[in-house]
Amino acid sequence: MDGDLSVNPPARGFSKRRLVWGGVCLFAAALAVMLAYIWGERTGIQVLRQGVEHRLDIYAGGVQSELTRYDYLPGILSLNKDVIALLQDPGNPERIARVNLYLETVNRKAGSSEIYVMNTEGLTLAASNWNRPPSFVGRNFSYRPYFIDAAKGLSGRFYGIGTVSQSPGYYFSYGIYHDGRMLGVAALKVDLDKLDDAWLRADEKVVVVDENGVIFLTSVPGWKFKTLAPLSSHTLQKLAVTRQYHRAGSLEPLGMAEVGKQPEGVRIVQFTNEAAREGEGGNFLVPSYLVQSRQIPGTQWKLMALSNMAPIHARARNMAIAVALAMGFLAILGLYLQQRRRAIAQSLAASAALQRAHDELERKVAARTQALSNANRHLQTEIAERRRAEEVLKSTMDELVQAGKMAALGQMAAGITHELNQPLAALRTLADNATVLLQRGRQADAEENLTMIGQLIARMGKITGQLKKFARKSPALLKPTSIAVAVADACFLLEQRLRQERVELRLSVPDDACAYCDGNRLEQILVNLLGNAIDAMARSDERRLEISVTEAGGWVVISVLDSGPGIPDEVMRRLFEPFFTTKEQGVGLGLGLAISAGIVRDFGGSLRACNREGGGAEFVLQLRPAKLEETVDA
Repeated sequence: MDGDLSVNPPARGFSKRRLVWGGVCLFAAALAVMLAYIWGERTGIQVLRQGVEHRLDIYAGGVQSELTRYDYLPGILSLNKDVIALLQDPGNPERIARVNLYLETVNRKAGSSEIYVMNTEGLTLAASNWNRPPSFVGRNFSYRPYFIDAAKGLSGRFYGIGTVSQSPGYYFSYGIYHDGRMLGVAALKVDLDKLDDAWLRADEKVVVVDENGVIFLTSVPGWKFKTLAPLSSHTLQKLAVTRQYHRAGSLEPLGMAEVGKQPEGVRIVQFTNEAAREGEGGNFLVPSYLVQSRQIPGTQWKLMALSNMAPIHARARNMAIAVALAMGFLAILGLYLQQRRRAIAQSLAASAALQRAHDELERKVAARTQALSNANRHLQTEIAERRRAEEVLKSTMDELVQAGKMAALGQMAAGITHELNQPLAALRTLADNATVLLQRGRQADAEENLTMIGQLIARMGKITGQLKKFARKSPALLKPTSIAVAVADACFLLEQRLRQERVELRLSVPDDACAYCDGNRLEQILVNLLGNAIDAMARSDERRLEISVTEAGGWVVISVLDSGPGIPDEVMRRLFEPFFTTKEQGVGLGLGLAISAGIVRDFGGSLRACNREGGGAEFVLQLRPAKLEETVDA
C-alpha cells in the first residue's frame, strides 16, 4: 500500500502538468493561429492598398488627361472671325452655313462628340451636328449649368445626359467676346464612356462619383447612375432643374454599408443590396470590399477603387492554417527542429518573394522609363512642329507686309514720277544754260546754275532715299521710335498726291511723341491710313485731313481724321477682314487694313475705326509709350 501511495501522486502530478502544458500549448497554438490570421489580413491589406494606390494615380491621371485634352478647344472658337460675325448677325444664312461646316470639321479632327455655338440667351445658332438628327441647332440650353457659368464669365464644366442626344457626356463651355463684350457661348461635349472600357480589365471595381454621390463612370455596368447613399429631396430637386440625369432612372442607392475603417480614410464596406453584388453569385458569404478614393484635380469628382477582400481573407486563412500545421508539426518533431526548419523555409520564401518583387519592380521601372521616353520624344516632335509653324506664319506675315509696301508704292508711282520729272526737266535746262554761260565767259552765272543743279539733285536724292527706306524689307524690331519722324516721312511720300487732290493737311504732332514700335512699319501703316482717307474724300467738296498725337490712358494715341462721307455700318463690321474692299476692281486687294491691324497687334497695340459726329471717319492707333531720350542711340 505504501508503494502504491508513493507512486500514484507523482503520476497524478505529471498528468496535471501535461494537462496544464497541453492547455498552454493549445492556447498558444490558438493565439498563434489568430495572430497569423490578423497579421496575414493586415499585410494583405497593406500590399493591396499599395498596389491600388499606384493604379488610382493612373486612373485619376487618365480622367484628368481626358478632361484637359479638350479644355482649350471652346476658347479658340472666339478667335474665328466667322463665329464672331455670326453672333453679331445671327440671321445671316450664309454665315450660319459657314460656321456649321467649320464646327463639323473641328469636331471631326478633334475627336469630340459635338461642338456648338449659342447666343447670350442660350439658343444654339450653329452646331457640328447641324445635318444629323437630332441636331442641336435651334435648341435652347440656357438652363444647363455649363451655360450659366459661361454667361457669368467663368469656364463652364458639367457632366450629364444630353437632353437632345440622350447620351451622357462631359461639357466644356467658354464665353465668346469681341471688343470686351460677350456675344455668346461656345460649348464642347466629350464622351467619357471610353474610360469604362479600359477599367473593365482592372482587378478592382472602379467608379467615379460626382459631388452628389451619383456614380456616372464605372467598370461595373449595373452600378452606373446609382448612388452611394440615398439623395436628399433638395438634391433631387436640383438635379431635376438641371436635368443632369433625366434619363438615368430613379438614382437608386447601391446599399453600401461601412463595416470597418483603415488609416488614411480607407474603408471596408459590404453591399446589402444583392443587385449591387454583380459577379459575386454563388458566394454564400457577403463579400467585403476595401475602398480607396482619390479626388480628381480640378473637379468635384471622386475616383474610388473597390477591391474584393476575398483573396486577402483566403491568404489570411491559408496563413492561419499553415501556422496551425506548423504548430502540430512542432509538437510532433520538437520545438527546436521545427523552428529551425521554419526559419529556413521562411528565409527561402522571403528571398523568393524579394526576388519576385525585385523582378517585378525592374519590369515596371523599365516599362515606365520606356513610356516616359516615348512621351518625351512625342513632346519634342510637337515642339519642333509648332516652331516650324510659327516660323512659316512669321514669314508669311513679313511677305504680306512687304506686299503691302509694294502696293502702296505702286499707288504712289504716278505722283513720284511727277515729282522726279520736274527736277529732271529743270536739270536739263540749267545744264544747257550753264554750257552757254561758260561759252560766253559768264562764269559767276554758270556757277549759280551749277549750285541750283546740286540743290535739285539733293532733292531727288531725298525722294529716292525715302522710297528706298519705305520699300526696304526688314524684320520688325520693336524699339522707342519718334512718332513725329514717322508722320513726316509718310506725309513726304504722299506730298504730291495731297497737292494733286487739293487736300488740306493739319498736323498736331508733338516733337517728343515716342512709342515702342518699328519705325518703317509704322510709316507703312500711316501711308495706308492716309491713302485710304484721300480716297474717301475724292468726291467731297471739303477735303481736310487731320493727324493728331496725344497720350491717354497709358497709351500713345495717333488719330487720322478725314472730312469724307464716313464708313457705312455694313462696311464697318468687315473693315479689317482680309480681301474686303469697297474700291473698284483692280484698284486694291483689301489687304491694307488687315495687314496694318496685324502689325499693330505685333506692336502690342490696337487699331480701330469710327465715324465722327460732324461727318467723316476717324482711325485711332494706340501704341505703348516710350521716352524720347531712349531713341538717342538709334
